[in-house]
Amino acid sequence: MDTKTITAQNFDEKLIYGAIVFSHVFWVFGALYVVAPVLAWVLFVKMVIKKMYRQPLKPLTFLHYLWFLGMWLMLMALIAGHLEQALGLPKLIKSSIGWAKGWALLAVFPALSCLNVRAEIIYRASCKVCKYTVMLLPLFILAWLIGLPKTLYVSPLSIIGGPGPEFFSVSLYEIDPGSGLPRWRLFTPWAPALGMLGNLYFIFANQEKDLRWRFWGVAGSLLMVLMSQSRLGIVCYIMLFGYFSCLQWVRSPILYFFLSPIMLVAGAVGDKIIYGISTTISTIKSARADSTRVREALADIALQRWWNEAIVFGHGIVERGPHMVEYMPIGSHHTWYGLLFVKGIVGAFALAVPMFVSFIVLLFKIFDYAIAKTGLAILMLLTLYTFGENLEILAYLFWPGLIILGLAFHRAPKKPAAKKTANR
Repeated sequence: MDTKTITAQNFDEKLIYGAIVFSHVFWVFGALYVVAPVLAWVLFVKMVIKKMYRQPLKPLTFLHYLWFLGMWLMLMALIAGHLEQALGLPKLIKSSIGWAKGWALLAVFPALSCLNVRAEIIYRASCKVCKYTVMLLPLFILAWLIGLPKTLYVSPLSIIGGPGPEFFSVSLYEIDPGSGLPRWRLFTPWAPALGMLGNLYFIFANQEKDLRWRFWGVAGSLLMVLMSQSRLGIVCYIMLFGYFSCLQWVRSPILYFFLSPIMLVAGAVGDKIIYGISTTISTIKSARADSTRVREALADIALQRWWNEAIVFGHGIVERGPHMVEYMPIGSHHTWYGLLFVKGIVGAFALAVPMFVSFIVLLFKIFDYAIAKTGLAILMLLTLYTFGENLEILAYLFWPGLIILGLAFHRAPKKPAAKKTANR
């Protein structure tokens, strides 16, 4: 394969490639939040029609069906919660549409891997987004230096409805109230979400075969993480760097040769290492003390109200928090607390089981073929961000990772049998 020129070979690849490459363009028009759900359901309907007419497609695996089951349970918990809390039909319809634009995408996009879509197309498109981000950086810095408005405008497309106006706004920069320093969110709704996307693009950049595009991917992804000033983003980036570095040497005795004395020393000074880790965690939390306080308060409120009011199916919808949490929605900033509050224990298990089973299956596949390593990295990223973001709200951003995850669910291609030599 020519690693320098990778072009879309069919209609499905063209749609996916264009949806990624033109992320900045869609952002300018405020359409990015709309693109992902429309793309998902259009291609999904096409896939279903192809299956009905028995056209050649990759078969769905057990993991694909498990994710469908989990997201279907999400919908059932949502309906039960609305009925239990007597929220009415209009809110149920609105919430169901929100499910189709959020949680449902975690099952629909992996299933699209059954179409004739190559991972290389997604890797290359993501590296191009990273390149454009690096090229646009001077404009965003200049906007802050000369004092342009933080948010230029909110797209009229916000009339279709969504989690908030920030999903349709064009923001040049924002000022961190704690430090007074600028931070950027680009085409994401808030800065930490940009850190998450930067980590996803870093995963893709590590799989890019062309060195020039890999450079742009790594440079752009690191820039996104740094621009976001996200603590979780930096920790995740370091973790992924260690993950890919170890995988390169995991079968080499050199790795264990160097690890043995390190582990011996670590055992001797283990208490100091633990103390250092604790100090580092405290330092990270204190970097944005107000943000940490709000997150902890939101978590406490979500857990208490879930346990005392709606254990099984949750409250059905998000609710505005009190003044002490700056009126932020209860359960936001954390996937698990949000699930427990809105969809109860049923919703939490509906996500936890597919994630856990997928992790175990991919863990046993990472030495069979390369994309399993990538899928496991994406799953690690999503798992880590469940403790700092709400996956449902950001699914419209990390959907390319879901397609790669779906490709990793498929069986590894069989290796051709070694040819027998004529002379023995």
